Amino acid sequence: MKRILLILALLAGSSLALCAQDSTAVAAMDSTLIGKSIFSLMGPNIQVTQSKTVSSALTSHIRNNASRNLTGYRIRVFYDSGSTARTRSEAIERALRAQYSVGVYRSFESPNYKVSVGDFRTKDEALRIYNLLKGSYPTAYIIKETINYPR
Repeated sequence: MKRILLILALLAGSSLALCAQDSTAVAAMDSTLIGKSIFSLMGPNIQVTQSKTVSSALTSHIRNNASRNLTGYRIRVFYDSGSTARTRSEAIERALRAQYSVGVYRSFESPNYKVSVGDFRTKDEALRIYNLLKGSYPTAYIIKETINYPR
């Protein structure tokens, strides 16, 4: 009797594993959702209920790790040292902030002004935004850099 139960349990487990492997759905990040809250995207008839403990734990986790350094990727859209580099970098920064809801960073490292976009943890995330930017910024490229902790 124990053998029969063991065999049935193994058959049930293997059939569940086969069902799980048949799934072809791939999780993909929609680049239009970057920087937006999931709650702002829900319709007016959807109500989410969660305990205050979960909300405070998440807030605490973000606050405690905000100064943590992460290695990730950014897209460098501008890098120049010409006489108009400062004004051009400021204009590009303003345009990117108005157009996209991702982090835009302008920096100066003598003698170059740089404008970078995003705090991407994977190169795949950076590539999705890069593909949107390369039409407007043909000299853009992806760089590996220290990024801000996700918010």
